[in-house]
Amino acid sequence: MFFYSPIEPIYFILPILALIIGLFGTMLGGGGGFFFLPILTLLLKVPAQTAVITSLVATLPICIFGSLGHYRKNHIDFKTAQIFVISGIIGAFAGATIANSISDSLLKTTFGIYSILIALNMIFNAWKDQKNNENNGEELKPAGIIKVIKGSFFGVAAGTITGTFGTSGTAPVLAGLFSMRIPIKMVIGTSLLIVLVNTIFATGAHFLVGKIDLTLVFFLTAGSTIGAIAGPRLLAKIKIDKSENKAKYGYALVMIAIGILMIIGSH
Repeated sequence: MFFYSPIEPIYFILPILALIIGLFGTMLGGGGGFFFLPILTLLLKVPAQTAVITSLVATLPICIFGSLGHYRKNHIDFKTAQIFVISGIIGAFAGATIANSISDSLLKTTFGIYSILIALNMIFNAWKDQKNNENNGEELKPAGIIKVIKGSFFGVAAGTITGTFGTSGTAPVLAGLFSMRIPIKMVIGTSLLIVLVNTIFATGAHFLVGKIDLTLVFFLTAGSTIGAIAGPRLLAKIKIDKSENKAKYGYALVMIAIGILMIIGSH
């Protein structure tokens, strides 16, 4: 279940990469696992199944410290979070089952396709928000059963992705929370809490069948923890304005590039 891989020279750049991932992950509402998986599989050539659970364990400090930081800043909507969490737990166990029943190459290819689709969806939503702002439009918050249905759907999707790929499952969570029309800083904090719960249950499911590389976990968490502590504090000082959409476009392009690399690397 646990093992230590020999320390390679390239491992010493992992804390720096993880610090950046932890910083921006807690500022964007994700645990950073989306970037851990490509680093482990493409850069370090770690087998996909081992990379998935190692990524999940390395993501936990980001989610924990990020959630605590946003809680202190009152950036978490607990009532909305519980809708996502309940359905996300089901998805996390389903995803863990999927991850351990498919090949390394198929897992990488699927992750690559998922990355590109999510990026395109992000670009479309950013464009839609931009047009909406230009027209001074304002959408109403969903209420009652609609809110529960939306939260449950996106919650299951996020949990399944977390369990399958070892990533944060942030994209479906953010998509669902944005559809709730709550303030963006509240979206980010609530997203981290949801991602934390999904990651905990996905990690537990993978414990039964996976192997965790504790050497890689040590190097990754050494940097990600620092970034996760700093992220919420930095976000609290930032004024969210129209540059938000530009950041989404840039983030989406990076996701597309990673998706293409994962698909190429699977062959």
